[in-house]
Amino acid sequence: MELEGKSEWRVPGNMVCAGLVLGASLVIFTKLKFRGAAYRSVTKLTGKTAIVTGANTGIGKETALDFARREARVILACRDISKGQRAVEHIRHYTNAGELVVMKLDLASLKSVNAFCDEFCNKIGRLDILVNNAGVFYTPYMKTEDGFEMQFGVNHLGHFLLTNRLLNVLKASSPSRVIIVSSALHKRGHLDFSKLNPDEKEYNKAKSYADSKLANVLFGKELSRRLSGQGVTSYTLHPGVINTELSRYLGYSKAFWAATFPLRWLFMKSPWYGAQTTIYCAVAEELKEVSGKYYGNCKEEPYPEVRGPADDAVATKLWEVSERLTGLSSE
Repeated sequence: MELEGKSEWRVPGNMVCAGLVLGASLVIFTKLKFRGAAYRSVTKLTGKTAIVTGANTGIGKETALDFARREARVILACRDISKGQRAVEHIRHYTNAGELVVMKLDLASLKSVNAFCDEFCNKIGRLDILVNNAGVFYTPYMKTEDGFEMQFGVNHLGHFLLTNRLLNVLKASSPSRVIIVSSALHKRGHLDFSKLNPDEKEYNKAKSYADSKLANVLFGKELSRRLSGQGVTSYTLHPGVINTELSRYLGYSKAFWAATFPLRWLFMKSPWYGAQTTIYCAVAEELKEVSGKYYGNCKEEPYPEVRGPADDAVATKLWEVSERLTGLSSE
C-alpha cells in the first residue's frame, strides 16, 4: 500500500543483474591481470636431480611439487627438517612420482651450508638443477651465526657459498642450470661496500632487503660470465608479489591478515603462480643454450640496469667480496 503523495522507489531487477555481472567481470579481469603467467609444458625430468632451497613452504614447495611430478629426484633443502617432512607429506597428496629427500640447510650458518654440500656431494653427487629460492624479508635487526646482517647473509651470502661449493658437481652433471630467485625490489637497492654489514643504528630493513636482492641479480650476472662455455647456465628472475609466509616479519596482526584476505587474493599471486617462472627457467627446452638473462612471468625481461656501464665492475667486486666473507678466498 502506498502512502498518499509518496511512492516506493525500487531498483529494476535487470539493473541489479547488470551490476552483479559488471562487478563479477571486474573481479575476474583484475584476478586474471595480477595472477601471472602459467608454464604449461609437460617436459619430464626423469633421471635428473634438483635442489630447491626453502622447499618447505610457498613457491619453494610448489617448485618441488612440480619437479616431483616431472619425475625428478628433489632435494628439499630446509632449515627445519620437520617442516621439510611435512612438505613431503603435502606433495605426496598430489603425486607419487619422483623421489623426495629432505636435507638440513640453514643459510644463516656457513657451517651448515658447508656441511650440506659435503653430505650432498658424498651421498648423491649429481646435480642438474639448483634453485636458490629461500629467503627472508624485512626482518628486524638480526645477525647470522657468522655475524652478517640477516637478510644479506641469508638471501645472498648463504646462496653464494652454496652455489660455489656445488659448482664442480654442476659441471660434472652438465648440462645443468642454476636458478636465482630475486625480487623486483632489487631496483631500490644500492650496494655500499663499506656498509654491507650495518650496525643496529643504521639498519633499515627495507634497504637491506633491496640490497640483498640486488646482490642476487649481480651474482647471477657474474656467475653466468664465469661459467661461460662450461655447461652450466644461470637464470635470474623475479616471481612477482606472492601471498606467502615471507611477509611474516611485517608485524601485522592475524586480524589484519584475515581482514585483508580478499585484497591479497585479488592482487597477489598464489604460490602456484609464483613458482611458474622458476619452473620455466629450470625446465624450458628453449633456454638450454641461454644464460645470464633475467625473467618474469615466464618470459625474458630487460636486464636490470643498476649503475649503467659500471654493472659488470660492481658484479665482479661483489663476487670477490663475497668470496672473502664466506671463506672461499683468504685474500
